[in-house]
Amino acid sequence: MPPAKPALKPGSCRILCVGHAALDRIYRIASFPAEPTKVRALEHVESGGGMAANAAVAIARLGGKAELWSRVGDDAAGVTIKAGLKAERVDVRNVQSFDDARSSTSAVIVDDRGERLIVGQRDTGMPSSTDWLPLERVKEMHAVLGDVRWLEGLRAVFTRAREEDVTTILDADLGAREVLPELLALTDYAIFSRPALREFTGHAADAPDLGPALDKVLSYGPLHAGVTLGEFGYRWHERGALGNLLSGHVPAPKVDVIDTTGAGDAFHGAFALMLAEGHPIQRCAEIASAVAAAKCTRLGSRAGLPRRTAVAALHERTD
Repeated sequence: MPPAKPALKPGSCRILCVGHAALDRIYRIASFPAEPTKVRALEHVESGGGMAANAAVAIARLGGKAELWSRVGDDAAGVTIKAGLKAERVDVRNVQSFDDARSSTSAVIVDDRGERLIVGQRDTGMPSSTDWLPLERVKEMHAVLGDVRWLEGLRAVFTRAREEDVTTILDADLGAREVLPELLALTDYAIFSRPALREFTGHAADAPDLGPALDKVLSYGPLHAGVTLGEFGYRWHERGALGNLLSGHVPAPKVDVIDTTGAGDAFHGAFALMLAEGHPIQRCAEIASAVAAAKCTRLGSRAGLPRRTAVAALHERTD
C-alpha cells in the first residue's frame, strides 16, 4: 500500500473528495414528541451537506487544497450547494450540474441532546456515468477521499489512484455492503461508522472488543481499518511494515454537543489532510477527533468546523 505523498508544507496538500453533495435544512427542537404532532423549532439553519462535500469543507478550513468531484441537479438547490462550497474555497470545477435532475436535500431534526432524525432525498435518476471526469488529474493529488453515495465515480477514481500510487481513504457508511469487498481492495485507509461496521462484518459494533470486526475489514486488503465511535473516540487496527498487527485508540475531546450532523464527515476530511501532510496515524486520529468534536458544538454540518489555529486547544480536552 502506498504511503501518503509528502507535502512540502501544510498549505500545499491537495486532497480530492469524491461523492455526495447536498443541501441540509436543520431544525433544533427541545425533544422528540411521543407521537406525531406540531413542534416549534428553537433554531433553524440551511447548510450545505453531503459526506464528501462536508469533508472537503473541513479540509479547506484547515488550510488544505480541497477539490470535490460530485453531481447535483440543475436546480435552485444545486446552485446553493455550489455557491456554499465556493465560499469555503473548495474547487468545484468538477461538480457537474445535470439537466432534469434533482439535487439531494435533507431535513434534519435535532433535539437538545444532539440526537438526530434525518429525512433525505436523493434522485435515483441522477446520471451515474463517469466519462466526464478528468481522471488524468488524480496523479496530482496527495490523497483521495471517497464516500459510497456515488459508487461509479468512487470506483473509477480509486482504480486510477491505485494505478498512480495515490493514497485512498474510504468513508464506509451504511448501504454499500455488497460492493464493499471490491472497494476495500482499492482502499488504503478504510474508516467505518459504527453502524456500517456492524452491517458489513456482522460483528456487534457495541461489543467491548471491536478487534475481530476491524480484522475482518483488513482481510479485504486495506492497510488500515478504523471505526468512529462518537463520544468514545476512534479505534483502529492496521498492518505494520513487517506484517504485524498494530492497534490504537484515541478518546474524543469533551464538548457540549449541540448537533452531531456531519461529525463523521469532518473526521474523514481532517484525517485525510493530516495523512497527506505526513503525520503519524496517532496524530491523524487525534486531530480528526478534535475537528469532529468542534463541529458538534454548532448547529449544522459546517458551522462548527474549526480553522487550524483552533484545533490545538480542542485536542487538549481529552481524558
